[in-house]
Amino acid sequence: MDHSHHSLAEDLERMLATQASRRQSLRWLFASAAAVPLASCGGGGGSSGDIVASSTTSTGSTTTTTGTCSVIPEETGGPYPGDGTNGNGNGIANALALSGIVRSDIRTSVSPGSKTAAGIPTTLKLQIVNVGASCASAAGAAVYLWHCDRDGNYSMYASGLTSENYLRGVQEADSTGSVTFTTIFPGCYSGRMPHIHFEVYPSLAKATSAANRVKTSQFTFPMATLNEAYATTAYSTSSRNLASMSYATDNVFSDGTSLQMASVSGDAVNGYVVTLTIGVSL
Repeated sequence: MDHSHHSLAEDLERMLATQASRRQSLRWLFASAAAVPLASCGGGGGSSGDIVASSTTSTGSTTTTTGTCSVIPEETGGPYPGDGTNGNGNGIANALALSGIVRSDIRTSVSPGSKTAAGIPTTLKLQIVNVGASCASAAGAAVYLWHCDRDGNYSMYASGLTSENYLRGVQEADSTGSVTFTTIFPGCYSGRMPHIHFEVYPSLAKATSAANRVKTSQFTFPMATLNEAYATTAYSTSSRNLASMSYATDNVFSDGTSLQMASVSGDAVNGYVVTLTIGVSL
């Protein structure tokens, strides 16, 4: 498949990721000057996700630890957020304003779209925990999630898909802080390791405007899963793209994936179940 339409977007996403990383570094430097001494934890890479504080210290844009849970790193939403912060050829792209966008199964577009994304069936099980409240389950929080299709295209933005909104949806966390999305395994386009974007909101009522988000981040998948999924015929383009990339060279995950690496069970024939605990500060 021709991914030439990604070239500008990739540049934008790389620039945004770099800016976000710089902002995180500055915040960490200012915070560490006034905080109690910090001890290194885990591997290198210089990520704020490798810092453990001796007392609870958390913000919405840095990764800190209290007890056994951590705030997931802040990352760029990329050029295809569909949250009302930018536009496409039809105007402002805002999935949050669509009737029916609060849903678990995100494979088919809601009106005005009608297409269904094909691919390996995948269930996403995310648990949101509030680091600012001793890692308690963030019941009532909301998650807006989006990702590309098996061909590497994003609904609402790609050519021929500006009226579609599949692989986008909002869920309210239940009493255990959990949300579940039924989707397909995302493809791999040139320039980025495979990933899923999400935003966390304090409540479902506030998940109607990007101004209310408390966390924007991404997560990824183990290489064994990627290699297995992309060995299937329908993901052949993804297999070729993945061969030229790695986590170490990715503009988002190069500083570490310890808090952004999902666990995966299942297989490419029967489908995958993806699980991840996401720490935020509410």
